[in-house]
Amino acid sequence: MNSDSGAKTKGRSYDPICGVPVEGSDRTPSSEYKKRRYFFCSDKCKHEFERAAERIRMQEAARAGALFTHGKVRWGLA
Repeated sequence: MNSDSGAKTKGRSYDPICGVPVEGSDRTPSSEYKKRRYFFCSDKCKHEFERAAERIRMQEAARAGALFTHGKVRWGLA
């Protein structure tokens, strides 16, 4: 996955479920979660994201370098 998966603008992004590159357009399945627009390769991936959006968002943040401890989120090395 790529940090571009939540891009708000139209253009190239990655499906946060399967990692497939997708073109963000009006016809592409998409969902907005916490003020971020996510694009998907299929309705199946969109529905899977909507069932577990918070868990997927946290996994994305962890891959980007967030450190989760005692209810706090820190970026970079501790």
